[in-house]
Formats: sequence, structure tokens, C-alpha cells
Amino acid sequence: MVKHTQRNVEAGRQGLAIARHRPGPLLAWLLFLLFASAAPASAQFAVCNQTLDAVNLSVATETGGVFSTEGWWTIGANRCADVIKDELVSRYIYVYATDVFGQPIVDSTVAGENMCVGSKRFKIEGIDSCWERGYQQVRFMEVDTKEMVRWTLFLKEPAPPG
Repeated sequence: MVKHTQRNVEAGRQGLAIARHRPGPLLAWLLFLLFASAAPASAQFAVCNQTLDAVNLSVATETGGVFSTEGWWTIGANRCADVIKDELVSRYIYVYATDVFGQPIVDSTVAGENMCVGSKRFKIEGIDSCWERGYQQVRFMEVDTKEMVRWTLFLKEPAPPG
């Protein structure tokens, strides 16, 4: 019985020696961070909804003097959506958002532009003659990205009146 116990102790020592040479969780975590940080960012313009309700979002960009609107993204409460995947080339992005009842959540007096939106998923070139082309004209809020190539916009609950 002493011999059997001696073998178990030696096997246990060998197991400890092998365990000492295996990469630990810290090394695995560092390798994960290295590869995760080397991957390119997926979103160049993201919108995070920090309100209590889902919002429907449309964005507009200007390229060569022509505005283009696109929508809809539905963003749940306390969620984010990657809206523009390419690096931003314009300083200004325009955003229009509604609540679940279709009511605008951005004040119509903010800096921005009147542009076209569709009732279903859409991509519209130009901002003129919305009604004649079968679209609705709404006020988009101007977002100044400070000429950054990546930007995240946070939609927040409006301040209570008072």
C-alpha cells in the first residue's frame, strides 16, 4: 500500500509540473485582447437609445451636394445600432427619430434640414418634392461629428419642462 501511495504522489507531482507550463487564464485573456483590438471597428456612426422606449431612426448624409436619406432602424431601449458602416466623410450627419407611436422625439426647432422619409424601409436621393414623390417631409436634426471618422450619438429622454 505504501508503494501505491508513492506512485500517486509522483503522478501528482508530474501533473503539477505540466500544469505550471500550460498558459494560464491571464495569458489567454491578454491574447484575446490583442486580437480583439486588432480587428477593425464595425460601426463608423452608431446611435445608442438611452430612452425608456424603442425608437425608429432614419439618417441622412450629404455627398457632393446631394442629400440621401435612409431608414428605418428600430433601436430598443438601452440598445445601440450601427447605422453607417463606412468611415464618415461628411462633418454633418442628420438624424430623425420617432417613438413607437410615430411621434418625433427630436424638437423641430433644432438645427437641421427638412428631408424625405418613407413609411417602410427606404433610401431616397434628394430632399425636394417629398410629397410629390410619395414621401413625407420631416425635420432631421443636424449632428456635428467634428470631422471625426467615427461617431456615436446618444438619444436621451427629454428634460422635464420647468
